[in-house]
Formats: sequence, C-alpha cells, structure tokens
Amino acid sequence: MGTVHARSLDPLPMHGPELGVQADDIEAPEIEQEPKQEVLENKDVVVQRVHIDGLGKTKEDLLSYEIAEVFRANNLIDVMRRSHEARQKLLRLGIFRKVEVVIDTSQGEDALPNGLDVTFVVTELRRLTGSYNTMVGNNEGSMVLGLKLPNVFGRAEKLTFQFSYGTKETSYGLSFFKPQPGHFERNVSVNVYKVTGQFPWSSIRETDRGISAELGFPLWKTNQTLKWEGVWRELGSLGQTASFAIREESGHSLKSSLSHAMVIDSRNSSILPRNGGLLKIHQELAGYTGGDTSFLKEDFEIQLNKSLIWDSVLSASLWGGLLLPIGDKTTCIADRFYLGGPTSIRGFSMYSMGPQSDGEGPQAHLKKLAECIRWSYGLGIVLRLGNIARLELNYCIPMGVQSGDR
Repeated sequence: MGTVHARSLDPLPMHGPELGVQADDIEAPEIEQEPKQEVLENKDVVVQRVHIDGLGKTKEDLLSYEIAEVFRANNLIDVMRRSHEARQKLLRLGIFRKVEVVIDTSQGEDALPNGLDVTFVVTELRRLTGSYNTMVGNNEGSMVLGLKLPNVFGRAEKLTFQFSYGTKETSYGLSFFKPQPGHFERNVSVNVYKVTGQFPWSSIRETDRGISAELGFPLWKTNQTLKWEGVWRELGSLGQTASFAIREESGHSLKSSLSHAMVIDSRNSSILPRNGGLLKIHQELAGYTGGDTSFLKEDFEIQLNKSLIWDSVLSASLWGGLLLPIGDKTTCIADRFYLGGPTSIRGFSMYSMGPQSDGEGPQAHLKKLAECIRWSYGLGIVLRLGNIARLELNYCIPMGVQSGDR
C-alpha cells in the first residue's frame, strides 16, 4: 500500500478526511476493486509512534499524559478522533499558540503494514508576553498593564503580574499557577495582591493587601476549590457625609479564613445560556486560623435555563446567604451581604436594599446634590492617540463652588 497522508488543522473532522491512494503502488489487486475511502476507514491500524515537533522549553514528560490515548486507537477514524482530543488537551495547557496534526503511514525497518505515525507540530508561546489596555467606568479611568510568563519551568506553570493605575485607585496582583501533569483540572495557585476600591453606596473606601493559596480539583461531576486567605484590610469613609456608623467601621482589620466552593455547571454558555443549570455553594470560616475577624458565611446560587419556542429562553435564578458572627464582635461591613442593582435584583439602585443609617442612601445623596450643585463651562481640544488613549487640553470655569472645594 502506498503512502497515505492525513493532515488536519482546526478542527479535525470527526468523519475522516478525504484520503488518496496511489493505485500503482497497490500490490494486492483485490484491494483496488474496493472503494479506497472505505478500505482506509475500516482497516485495523496500529499507532506505532507519536512525535511532537517544535518543542523548546516544554518537558516531554508533561505531554506524554495528554497524547497517551492516541496509542489506543484501532482504526483510522479512531486515530483521527483521539488525535483531535489530544490536540484540544495540548491547547488547553495554555503554553502553545498553535497545534497541528499530521497522520502518516509508518516508515522504517520496523514499520508494520497497518502502522501509523502521528505527529503534533506545535508552536510555543513566547517566554514573556505583555498586554496593556484602558478601562473607563463609574466616573473613573484606569490603565491596566499585564505581564505573563507561560510555561515557567516547562510543565505548564504560569506566572502572571497585573498592575492597574487609575484616577481613584491603584491595584496590583501576582499569581503563580501550576497544574498536575495529566490532570489539568487539578491545580494549585498562589496569589499576592493589593486592591483598592470605592463603594459609594456605603460611603466607604477599602484597601486590601493579602495573600491566598488555592487547590482546585474535580470530584464526580463537580469542581471543588479549597482556599486559604490572609488579608489586611483598611477601611475609611469617602467623605464628610458618611454616617457615624460608617465612621465607626473605619480602621484596620486582619482576616484569615478558610473557604470551600463547589460548582456544578451544565449550561451551554456562561455568558448567555440557553439550556442547562448552574449550582454554586460557598462557605467561609474566619477567625480559627488567626486574625481579629471571626464569622461563618454560607451562600448559594441556583440558575436554570430552558429554550422555548420562537428562539426565546426561560431563565430563573435564586441566590441566598447567611452570615453568623462568632464571639462578641459584630461582623465587619466588608463581609456583609448587599442586594440591589443589575447583578442581583433589577429595578433597585446598586446595593440599596435594606436598612440605611443616617446620612446614607439614594435620597440623602440626591438631597445633598440638589443643595450643592456644581457645574462648569469652557472649551477644549481632544486628540485621539490611535485606539490606545486620548489627549485633552481644556479651559474651564467652575461655577457653584462650595467651601472645601479645590
């Protein structure tokens, strides 16, 4: 039988490629009388060798787990299917920019008549990649810079650094991720971070500096996560209009907690699902591993989606939680539950449901705004710098200035 080439890029066809056979190289006359495609697809084959071309930093022992199933194929269609699955596993590692597959008849002295060689041609990611972008929202702009070192030690480890510089806050994070060879869903990650956020609905500003360690693993049809987190939190009021209850919350606190999360997700899409369901269960215990904050926190989320007639979808969701303080201290405002807004209950302002202390709430803010309206007028020139940023030169005259304004 002559040389048979089967080449597949993205994705591999599950029904087998259109293969050609050179008639002048066929020795058995009876094979020539049969349909060539049927002969190749139904013939028992043996995968003798699997090659991986293009490796640089990647260790071969890592990839041996991902391609092991290819050797168990017993016909050409099975070879194609298992090669496609192996290709998907290689791409999932996040260390290759491109993976191609070539299937060929075995060559060499030890080649079997029905032997095949499978070759994966890979293109590794660069040792260091970077990104930058700008984000605008909530009357705030920020510039985000990111650096990523994929495949740090050659076994799909990943080191990521992200820095965000904004008009109101500056944040950064450094994370290290390592999967278990052959079981990508089993992984360990360590994170160091500083995050600053402003929460106008509570008139509070929070800065978190912390470290965390996570262990992720599948269990039956669920994804499980175990996490320890230690965080130093600094709370402060946003302005003089903050209530006395908010001012009492200001200061420093140290939280050390253990948490567990379980997720079952059968949705066809996480962005706009049409079918399937989601179940999330999360529990957190703080105080038993140190820190000055002690509580038990439980929450869950359920979502169901069903396609109906006329391309419509019926979606229902339920979310709930329970926070129990441990000891004599009350819970910190940063650990409590908040409702309202497009992410929880539509039709209400962001996190506005529930009791409000004096000086807070939408009505108080609107009253203060009506009493002390500021406005300005002027002229300006705006220059767009590609799709990266904009440069402005403005001349403004402020009006309605109040005491304390700058």
